[in-house]
Amino acid sequence: MYKIIKAKQLTDTIFQMEVEAARVAKACQPGQFVIVRTDEGGERIPLTICDYDRERGTVTIVVQIVGAATQMMSSLKEGDSFHDFVGPLGCPSEFVTEDLETLKNKKMLFVAGGVGTAPVYPQVKWLHEHGIDADVIVGAKTKELVILEEEMKAVAGNLYITTDDGSYGRSGMVTQTIQDLVSEGKKYDTCVAIGPMIMMKFVCKLTKELGLPTIVSLNPIMVDGTGMCGACRVSVGGKVKFACVDGPEFDGHQVDFDEAMQRQQIYKTAEGRAFLKAKEGATHHGGCGNCQ
Repeated sequence: MYKIIKAKQLTDTIFQMEVEAARVAKACQPGQFVIVRTDEGGERIPLTICDYDRERGTVTIVVQIVGAATQMMSSLKEGDSFHDFVGPLGCPSEFVTEDLETLKNKKMLFVAGGVGTAPVYPQVKWLHEHGIDADVIVGAKTKELVILEEEMKAVAGNLYITTDDGSYGRSGMVTQTIQDLVSEGKKYDTCVAIGPMIMMKFVCKLTKELGLPTIVSLNPIMVDGTGMCGACRVSVGGKVKFACVDGPEFDGHQVDFDEAMQRQQIYKTAEGRAFLKAKEGATHHGGCGNCQ
């Protein structure tokens, strides 16, 4: 059992929890995720790692209510426990393995949309701890949906908050702020965008026009988290990839977002899943190691 040390409600539907998971905390890196199960019969939910403390042996996750399993998860309080807390899974962010001196000469821009702020935070924090300050754009629909603002302020070089309705910070979509910063003379070597698929699609459309290399995290399309279900099958540069085992981070300019989003809709029904399995055959899933 994995005890919840702290539980905090961030918005009406978003909750933050710090969990005792020493093995995961010891090994995890920014960009990775865990699979969490509330009880023995519960659904397996893949969640990106929001923070970790190796000394305390804790891992922080952020949960958004999207269904019955996450609704049940959100009701857990300090002192309650998860039945399973498996990880770290997925590949760490590429910059973790880069030469630090080379990395220090790069100017990085992070773009977080909604709950995507949670996986962006550990990446920016890691850079800050290694003497590298990155600019961060956090976007939300309204002021009430902005999360982790104070935490992000403590580690970002510059933090720009933007809301769709203009109720807080800059007004408009995150793409408008990217364009504004570039127009103001800001120069970036790399952009990392994490958030809803539609947001990442339009960020990549803009950054491609700007000639700005962009990494995206496809954690929103993961279901099983081990490659066995085929939910996160995606085309990257014309090749079949699986977000949970090959990613979750990919070159955003190579991702076929339209195909991925259309496939997400089809996958939601049993009939749709059967159709995809029949259509995709041996490339439907990537967890067994014998399909590609």
